[in-house]
Amino acid sequence: MDQQKLDQMRATLSKLEDIRNSQESVIDKINHVITDLFQNPDKDLENAMDAAHQKASDNVDEVRQAIDAFEMKINKLENQD
Repeated sequence: MDQQKLDQMRATLSKLEDIRNSQESVIDKINHVITDLFQNPDKDLENAMDAAHQKASDNVDEVRQAIDAFEMKINKLENQD
């Protein structure tokens, strides 16, 4: 097993997890804006937030899939002893 490569892959995995967490935070903030719109409705802003929410959700899904695939590569490399 190439320890340096494995360490680099783990560092990349950590960055991917950070990206996922950031996207989930964006979704949370969008949800707060959407909730605020119940008090002061604005159809244009609501439509924009709905679209942004969908895009952020799609990003989270893509990053999760990338994380899963990358974790499998790491596990495979770890088990090549």
